[in-house]
Amino acid sequence: MQTETNTRSVTLTELKKYAMHNFKTKRPMFVWGPPGIGKSETFEQIKNAYIEQGKTAHLIDCRLALWDPTDLKGYPYFDQTANKMRFSAPDELPDEEMAKQYDVIILFLDELNGASPATQAAAYQLVLNRAIGKYKLPDNVVIAAAGNRDTDKGVTYRMPKPLANRFLHYEVRVDFNTWQDWAVKNQIHPDVVGYLTTFKNDLYNFDASSNERSFATPRSWTFVSETISDVEGFTEDEVTDMVAAGIGEGIALKFKAHREVSGQLPNPSDILAGKVKDLKTDNISAKYSLTTALCYELKEAFDNDDKANDKFDNFLEFIQNNFESEMVVMGATVALSKYGIRPKFNQLKNYKPFIAQYGKLIEQA
Repeated sequence: MQTETNTRSVTLTELKKYAMHNFKTKRPMFVWGPPGIGKSETFEQIKNAYIEQGKTAHLIDCRLALWDPTDLKGYPYFDQTANKMRFSAPDELPDEEMAKQYDVIILFLDELNGASPATQAAAYQLVLNRAIGKYKLPDNVVIAAAGNRDTDKGVTYRMPKPLANRFLHYEVRVDFNTWQDWAVKNQIHPDVVGYLTTFKNDLYNFDASSNERSFATPRSWTFVSETISDVEGFTEDEVTDMVAAGIGEGIALKFKAHREVSGQLPNPSDILAGKVKDLKTDNISAKYSLTTALCYELKEAFDNDDKANDKFDNFLEFIQNNFESEMVVMGATVALSKYGIRPKFNQLKNYKPFIAQYGKLIEQA
């Protein structure tokens, strides 16, 4: 659902839907947005979406801020036989031989408005004419570009109006639900998912006017997830130093307090084995962390464990007895919808009472 702000904006989920529609007519699109929110990652997901549809797809990610005009047009050389100056074909752009291998190729011109005006002028020809010099884009190539806004205080150059008019322009906003869907599918650390499910505003706190070097973005929270996945041998203060390096000191201290509580939670494996029935904390963010960790364990169990059905039954019993309705719905939705877990429902003693109480809420989710 779109929201009216000073500039009409879309979520990354909406962007993927619109992009695949626009690509049917090979209409170029430009994605605007602040740093670290997942603009580049989205086009990798679009490529994968084509593959899930049974198509062959390839993504070419060109960081134009690092390119010279000759990288697009080709390097000039003198052809002695023809007595003419010619241009070598650009190596990173798709040729007909590559095009024959795929149903669709996405040419992603990232940081386009961070490129020099001369490089932008070369890109203008490519976008406008689907050709530059004697080079022509194969028919199955679609074009997308992205860049930061002038207000983000990055290195940008004003885009020429003729070039801007060749694009469909989308401004992307940070959306927690979109990020959460991505996070659980990619097994972002449960402590990160649990904390941000409670403190949603801490997912993104970029302020272009601030002098802070580190700030919270979906990208920097991924760094945090990677950092805390293996911190054996580090004190909590040392872990907080590393977390603050990614998201800033203020949020890092709040996250430390969250981890101190979640670190005292029971082992998810013991819960799924039926060894632990009760939870002795009312801390909301810790409960969200535990819910996420249980879902991760369940996914692994259904991938590899012949006793997974019993574990799912214990999961249903535990979340119903210990969690608030919102968390119960979240846990069941992640397990059943996001991960596609399919237990043998007729063998679950806790399934009927669970569906009777939460079935409609899960359908709405």
